[in-house]
Amino acid sequence: MKRRSGILLHPTALPGRYGIGDLSHAAYRFVDFLKSCGQSLWQMLPLGPPGYGNSPYQCFSSMAGNPLLISLESLAREGWI
Repeated sequence: MKRRSGILLHPTALPGRYGIGDLSHAAYRFVDFLKSCGQSLWQMLPLGPPGYGNSPYQCFSSMAGNPLLISLESLAREGWI
């Protein structure tokens, strides 16, 4: 197994217009930045909808995604909303 390296960063820690990051252009820029630095992994905390206390480890569902991570601007640009 070849050694690899990366970084742990939750998408909500990325810059965003509404106070938290999402999976839009900032996430793509971050991945490009990781690649340019020679990194090959982006580790994330759980992406489910957080439960009480806003903890990513106390999700209401292990099968659902956090709707706050959906980029409404990207959906509008594609004409989906």
